[in-house]
Amino acid sequence: MNRQGLKKLKLPDKPGVYFFLDQKKKPIYIGRATSLRDRVRSYFSKDLIETRGPMIVDMVFKAKGLKWMTSDSALETLILEVNLIKKFQPIYNTKEKSDKSFNYVCITHELLPRVVVKRGRQIENLKDCYGPYTNNSALQEALKIIRKIFPFLDEKSGVRGRYEFYKQIGLVPDVGVKKEYLKNIKNIKLFLEGKKERILKNLEREMKNWARDQKFEKAHEVKKKIFALKHIQDVALIKEDKKETKEFRIEAYDVAHFSGSASVGVMTVFENGEIKKSDYRKFKLRDVSGGNDIRGLQEILKRRLAHYDWPLPDLIVVDGGKAQLNGAEKILQDSKIKIPVVSVLKNEHHKPKQILGNRILALKYESAILLANSEAHRFAIGFHRNLLRKTLK
Repeated sequence: MNRQGLKKLKLPDKPGVYFFLDQKKKPIYIGRATSLRDRVRSYFSKDLIETRGPMIVDMVFKAKGLKWMTSDSALETLILEVNLIKKFQPIYNTKEKSDKSFNYVCITHELLPRVVVKRGRQIENLKDCYGPYTNNSALQEALKIIRKIFPFLDEKSGVRGRYEFYKQIGLVPDVGVKKEYLKNIKNIKLFLEGKKERILKNLEREMKNWARDQKFEKAHEVKKKIFALKHIQDVALIKEDKKETKEFRIEAYDVAHFSGSASVGVMTVFENGEIKKSDYRKFKLRDVSGGNDIRGLQEILKRRLAHYDWPLPDLIVVDGGKAQLNGAEKILQDSKIKIPVVSVLKNEHHKPKQILGNRILALKYESAILLANSEAHRFAIGFHRNLLRKTLK
């Protein structure tokens, strides 16, 4: 497909989902957009290779057609995209990362079900899971919007002592009325299945029944839900969608210690070549003795990957040679997460000598990789010195 073919299509300036098709009109890539017109046009820009990478360039080159579906909001677009990818399994949506690394929304099977977010590798024994969602930030924004319409219990509000606080701010319902709460759960399931129209019909019927029984306060509550569904406020999700198309996240890791003591590790983050200090993290190593840098690196990665609420990077940078590279890749393999890794090999003067690992990414992001590695080393040394200073006092 090319720019000339795109000009013939009258893409709307509306939210929706688009399909790049092969010769047999089978989807090879599915994406979402708050503006179908602007997003699809971006695939035919001159800087596509820099902004989207070689895999997307290959997809556009092989695509022979395009179709789309509009939706009423960015929230519904997000859910529609997930359900369509799950249905069609387009090759360019599934070839880069394993579903095991992505997030799912799951409804627990309890007397009072909770709505929880789980990674793909955690859902083998769970039913009623929806996903995968590749962007955790977008998923969290989506759940905030859904929760305002249909309040639910999650892992935090289910903790003893927190329920009353969440109830006061309207994020959990009165669980004393179990029947009403289960209606919320049923509607959440329908919404995650993309069945908003069915929810609206059920709510309109319920509102009429309350009004017929002269329970006007109940009828008004249902009316507010109908209005909220028809006028979904998803500004934050629109911002997240625009941001998602631009960011390339690099996480760099380093270990520091003094003769095996006061061992620490750090994570630094770069997005589009810019430092993101708000996402930096420090780790006091627990399971490493004797200054084993590889085991230290592996411990950091294990602990980092246990934080399901942190966005996954597009590239991991470690300090060291082949052994460190292999050690990091083993942790990712054991965790069933597919993220490319590169290592920065140093010379005898501790200056970068070579970048090992994925050659395409190493060449494309060389300056960002070296900067991220240098920043991780600086951050690790600073953290280690502060810790050692406190220890010696």
